[in-house]
Amino acid sequence: MTLLGRLLKNRRAGETHLAWNLPNLQGPELLTLTSQDFGDGGAIPLEQCAKHVGGDDMSPHLAWTPPPVGTVQLLLVVEDIDVPMAKPAVHCAALIDPSCGHLDAGALNAQQPGTGVQLLRSTIGRGYHGPAPIKGHGPHRYTFQLFALSTPVDSASGPTQADRARPRAFLPAITAPVLDRGRLAGTFER
Repeated sequence: MTLLGRLLKNRRAGETHLAWNLPNLQGPELLTLTSQDFGDGGAIPLEQCAKHVGGDDMSPHLAWTPPPVGTVQLLLVVEDIDVPMAKPAVHCAALIDPSCGHLDAGALNAQQPGTGVQLLRSTIGRGYHGPAPIKGHGPHRYTFQLFALSTPVDSASGPTQADRARPRAFLPAITAPVLDRGRLAGTFER
């Protein structure tokens, strides 16, 4: 597997197609997103990584400054921008009740999400999927992006487009104005 990583060393998705750069998700950058588990640009602990690389696949603790008045829903998108594909891999997508001021470690678990968390489809499946880069590919950056939305993208009356759609179809279709946003990056290498 190390050979494959070395062969793909220069192939990386990059930031161009990151949710953060979509025209419909633009907005002020005043939300501060933090984690007790790692600092911005710091290494993601092994317990937050995928099980097959020795981790527990436990989503990290995340906290943010209060969203602006008028926020009715928060959208969290976690992407690996260094995956050797054309676009970043979405490791988690979730809608969060704005009354939540943080997510405890493990709150993005597919089997038992935290209170106020609605998990959406990601590139890999539902729930948080921790880092598991190809061995020898070099460091991967995982970008946690939080968007404060002024209108909901889901409905309490049943499954929605957001719930069923793949992230690359769903994210560009969001029409709710972004009132505020923030991001946090972590790294992991095998």
